[in-house]
Amino acid sequence: MAGSRPVALVGALVAVLALVSASSSGSPGGAAVQGDSLYHGIVSAEPTPLPDAILTDTSGQPYNLRERAEGKLTLLYLGYTNCPDICPAHMANVAAALKRLPASTVRRINVVFITTDPDRDTPVVMRKWLDHFDPNFAGLTSSQDNLDAVQRALGLNIAVKQDTADGGYTVGHAAAVLAFTSDGKSHIEYAPGTSVDDLAHDLALLTKGWKNP
Repeated sequence: MAGSRPVALVGALVAVLALVSASSSGSPGGAAVQGDSLYHGIVSAEPTPLPDAILTDTSGQPYNLRERAEGKLTLLYLGYTNCPDICPAHMANVAAALKRLPASTVRRINVVFITTDPDRDTPVVMRKWLDHFDPNFAGLTSSQDNLDAVQRALGLNIAVKQDTADGGYTVGHAAAVLAFTSDGKSHIEYAPGTSVDDLAHDLALLTKGWKNP
C-alpha cells in the first residue's frame, strides 16, 4: 500500500466519499438521526465517555486523553495513514471546516487521530501525514493492547488487519469522527461523506457546549 497521499488526491477523495454509507462504521452506544435536530451530525442515543487513557503523541510524549480534552471540544478519529480513502477524506474535511471558523473558536477544538496500525504508523510517519491537513492535529499511538482497550471503551469494533494480494494489508476500522463536548461525552458523530458545511455548522455550536436537539 502507498504511504501518505498528496493533498490534491485528498481533495478528490472528499467528493467521491459523499456517497459512502455510514453503515461501515462501528458506532458507539448506538446512534440515531434526529430530523429536527440542531445538529447535522448523527446524535448518539447513549453518549460515550472519553476513555481514561494515556497514549503517546508524535513527539514521543505521553498524551492523557481526558486531561487534554478538559474544557474543549475534542474530535476523535481512529484510522491509519495508509488508508486509501476514508481517513484522508475525513481529515481533509475537518481541516477545511476549521478554516471557516474564527480563530477564537478553533482554539477551543482538539483534533485527535489515533492510529489503528501501530506497526506502520510511527510517530514520524503520523506527523508527516497529519501535517498535510493541519499541523495542530494530534497523532497518537500506543501498544496494540492499549489501542484495543481504547476502541472497546468507545464501544467500537476492534480494527482488524486484512491481507491484500500483493502481500500487504489494509485495516478495517470504525469510520466515524466522534465529537466529545466539554462534558467529556460523545453526543454526536460524523459519518464518511459529511460535508464541510455541516461540520463547520456543528463545530460552531458544539464549542459552546452540548444542547439537547
